[in-house]
Amino acid sequence: MTEATFAIPLWADLLAIGIGGLQGAMFAAQFRDRRLDLLGIAIIGIAAGFGGGLIRDLLLNQVPVALQQNWYLIVASGAALLGMLLERLFSRLGTVITVLDALTIGLYCAIGTTKALSLGLPAIPSVFVGVVAAVGGSILRDMLLNLPIALMHVGSLYAVAAVAGASTLVTLLAIGVPVFIAATICVIVTFGVRVLAVLFRWSLPEQRRIERIPRIAGFRRPRQPGR
Repeated sequence: MTEATFAIPLWADLLAIGIGGLQGAMFAAQFRDRRLDLLGIAIIGIAAGFGGGLIRDLLLNQVPVALQQNWYLIVASGAALLGMLLERLFSRLGTVITVLDALTIGLYCAIGTTKALSLGLPAIPSVFVGVVAAVGGSILRDMLLNLPIALMHVGSLYAVAAVAGASTLVTLLAIGVPVFIAATICVIVTFGVRVLAVLFRWSLPEQRRIERIPRIAGFRRPRQPGR
């Protein structure tokens, strides 16, 4: 039995894409040495704005939603150009943008997860699709800027927040909670984890180098030549 898809109004979807495009442009503006022109900024904004949704639909073998209406490309590129021109102004609204970004991650997570479930995917692959939908824009942004992918380094818990939200969603649906309520809770959980991670600087443990390999009983190191 497949689930219904969690849908949001077009204006909310466009707002989420606009926030992504704005953040993409503000992020790219930090790298003055890259000398990005207007086209470059627009491409970064488009990638950051609906990159996650694009990857989601490609994984699900669907026509990307962003290509089914004119407004998606217009809003993403327009927000990116606006972010470049008014970068100093928007940088003062960092808290507001962080809050809206956390809400956007939650929305895309809920939409991606329920869309995968509605197409018959099992729970764990559906969680994966939801997480990719939530964080795919930042991955494409970093790849286009030839930067290390921020998602894979110590920092705020983007992907962990999405995993928490998507896992909550599939669990609630499995016990019979209506899709709208389950998706709303998913957004709240994702939003809460992301905002708390920013406020309290939460991060996953950093990978540590093992300085010394412990000796295992009965194991002898091979003798070096000449010894």
